[in-house]
Amino acid sequence: MKAANPLYGLMAEFANERALLEATRRTYAGGYRRLDAYSPFPVEGLAQALGRRRTAVPLIVLIGGLTGGLGGYFLQYYAMAVDYKFNIGGRPLHSWPSFIPITFELTVLCASLSAVIGMLALNRLPEPYHPVFNVPEFARASVDRFFLCIESTDPVFELPETRRFLESLNPIRVMEVSS
Repeated sequence: MKAANPLYGLMAEFANERALLEATRRTYAGGYRRLDAYSPFPVEGLAQALGRRRTAVPLIVLIGGLTGGLGGYFLQYYAMAVDYKFNIGGRPLHSWPSFIPITFELTVLCASLSAVIGMLALNRLPEPYHPVFNVPEFARASVDRFFLCIESTDPVFELPETRRFLESLNPIRVMEVSS
């Protein structure tokens, strides 16, 4: 039985977003795929540099909106035309114009709730613990520093070679991240 590797990966610290973006592009071009970047604010183009192309959130929102709209409409239809047939003022039992406001509101409600829940689920949030929190310098990731972490589970990861590669990107420092 193979012993568990206590090393989560290697992390490089950068002083600005341009250095992080360039380092991320070079790392991805170098064949590394299990990597992540951390910055105190959104960096334009960083997701593409990490190799992230598409997200499932729009599809989740569409499915949530359709489910809410159809569910709201058919709930009203069932209540008014099937279960409790009550003719008011000579209107037809299936009076679809009166169903539109509730249908619209449920479409918006379910789409927005599915967007929030889908985003949290796809980002695996909330995540109260992550191995990068073990690095004391990582506390500055929400203030003024930029970090790039290559996980040890990456197929290309070899500790000495990966350390040399990260050092060639001119970071402030390269640190080991323990599990």
